[in-house]
Amino acid sequence: MREEQHAIMARLNRVFQEQFDDEELEILEAMTAEDIEEWDSLMHIVLVVAIEKEFGIRLKASEVGEVENVGAMIRLIKKTQKSC
Repeated sequence: MREEQHAIMARLNRVFQEQFDDEELEILEAMTAEDIEEWDSLMHIVLVVAIEKEFGIRLKASEVGEVENVGAMIRLIKKTQKSC
């Protein structure tokens, strides 16, 4: 994993830990909502808002809807940061 991607992953992991109130939580690129019991549609919105705040970005609903897993979210964050 490249350094930039690793840094995004670390920050994103902290967001997940805070939102799910679980300091032990470690995200993986292949992780999906199916892997975390509390990750429902409402939590998905909460996560997106927290991610936008953490990274200082605005994500388009159409792009978020295409995110299949944590790895795809990392790529979207990276792409969105570069376009800002």
